[in-house]
Amino acid sequence: MSETKELTFSDVAEHNTKKDLYLVIHDKVYDATKFIDEHPGGEEVLLDVGGQDATEAFEDVGHSDEARSILDGLKTADLKREPGDPEPNQEPPKDFSPQPSSSAGGDAGMGVMFYALVLVGAGLAFGAYKYLQAKSASEAK
Repeated sequence: MSETKELTFSDVAEHNTKKDLYLVIHDKVYDATKFIDEHPGGEEVLLDVGGQDATEAFEDVGHSDEARSILDGLKTADLKREPGDPEPNQEPPKDFSPQPSSSAGGDAGMGVMFYALVLVGAGLAFGAYKYLQAKSASEAK
């Protein structure tokens, strides 16, 4: 069994450029150098937190399971905390590791439900309009 590599905050802080970029997320060190050009949010987002604890920035965005999978592939070391290091930005979420989706649709069910609700609402509004129109026409006679 191989030992896990450990880096300190001072080690990570040295890797803060586009050509050499490390991030700390939930006390794990990730080498984002190869991913910087592919990041959907742009390189600026990664460069702003390069060489630092990016946990809060990562969690605030609400990354998908796919993004978390990509992140797992970038892991290069565990963070070795030393006295004087900054405190962790956020506790890891209870379900940090990506879980396989139980259905192929995943979040698509909520989108379909939303459109169904809108259609039902529109149908009810149209029905009420026609009813009131008919009632108004019968009173006019």
